[in-house]
Amino acid sequence: MPASSNNPAKPRRNAPLCRARLNASLIGLLLAAAALPALAQSVPTPAAAPGAAAPAKTGAPLKTIAMLDFELIDDTLETAKDEAQKARLGQISQQLRAAFVENNLYQVVDNAPAAALIGDLSGRFALHTCNGCDVDIGKVLKTDRVLTAWVQKVSNLILNVNIQIRDVRSGLIMLNKSVDIRSNTDESWSRGIKYMVRSMVEKNQANR
Repeated sequence: MPASSNNPAKPRRNAPLCRARLNASLIGLLLAAAALPALAQSVPTPAAAPGAAAPAKTGAPLKTIAMLDFELIDDTLETAKDEAQKARLGQISQQLRAAFVENNLYQVVDNAPAAALIGDLSGRFALHTCNGCDVDIGKVLKTDRVLTAWVQKVSNLILNVNIQIRDVRSGLIMLNKSVDIRSNTDESWSRGIKYMVRSMVEKNQANR
């Protein structure tokens, strides 16, 4: 008589059923993998935040620009520093031109062909407030843009450096930019130009 056992007999697995479940799982995984590219394409790209700078235009040809020298608005009517300030106006005019070229902000043209016109107009008007005569200079030089620039002196401690860029064809203002500086020295004026150019680069404000 065979020996008895207290363990119940284990039921036999249904092999075809196990294989069917395995195949169904594999099919489900393959279908899910195939759907991933379509799902990725359906996810919307986040919108740019309001006021965010537009991405720089790569490969866009540089617009030509006529850059007029800095002028001075002196609210103090002080004359003792006139010569030093006149020299600084020339220095920062050259500094700004060089920075525009170095940073590929615009294609800076030579003002020499319009020197007589510039001399005549600047002898009678402030070029940044001459009701569009700056645009006339740009037309003579056949540029896309024209830049006027001025330093406003409130006191020997408080000054601001300003530029304005116009579209020569329409006369519309493309950019107004101002930087406050402290102290009336060569170093502070130069530092203001460096900050202005760096800000233009960081905010993609060139070649507009």
